[in-house]
Amino acid sequence: MIRIQIALIRLALLVFTIACWELISYSGLFYKEVFPSITTILSELTILLRTSEFYGHTWVTLFEVAAGLFFAISLGGVTGIIIGSSQVLHRGLDPILVALATTPKIIFFPIIMLLVGIGVESKIAMGALSAYFPICLSTAAGIRSVPQVFIDSAKSFDVSRLQLIRFIYFPAVIPELLTGVRLGLGVCIIGVLLGEIKISNQGLGFMAIEYYNMFNVPALYASLIVIFGMAVVINLAIDFILSKAVINR
Repeated sequence: MIRIQIALIRLALLVFTIACWELISYSGLFYKEVFPSITTILSELTILLRTSEFYGHTWVTLFEVAAGLFFAISLGGVTGIIIGSSQVLHRGLDPILVALATTPKIIFFPIIMLLVGIGVESKIAMGALSAYFPICLSTAAGIRSVPQVFIDSAKSFDVSRLQLIRFIYFPAVIPELLTGVRLGLGVCIIGVLLGEIKISNQGLGFMAIEYYNMFNVPALYASLIVIFGMAVVINLAIDFILSKAVINR
């Protein structure tokens, strides 16, 4: 019953958004080229989905996002566990990580290009850098939330630090890691797309900015729908994988 209600709420929101868009499109408040009708956008989307070039751009972006998220999860999860399990490291590094997390990552893009070049590697690095901080901070927060009595009980059995991380910290951090990955996914996609927009000749970001330069607004919106759909699918996949991990742990 709850799932049906959730589905109805989402459907109602989608219908409301489409209706508002159509009203604005036909109201004359904006130029027709800026707010094309939904049918015009869907027509462009249909044309877009029929081109082989579109799938080439999509594959490039998917690969860059997946690789960036993989590195962010690997590095962010490990460093988050290490920082969260150490009082000294947490106090010393947490303010720095928080400050860096709120810094626009695009300012690091010139440095990334100097380090790894201007190819696919720079977009992967940009996505990984963007996603690293929410994953690391969420993981560290999950570690810090473990009740001290659990840690003391484990230490009373003379467990090693590795065993403490494996049997106490890691199971407890899964929900926070899930939250961090969800947040990291969004900024990872943003980082990759920014990299593609700034300097690239392939990817969905490059495709979108090309449509913008040609003032093909319906095709631009169609490409944005594809990007949004890609983010939803990846998020659902991550949710499914991590939920299975929680059930089977």
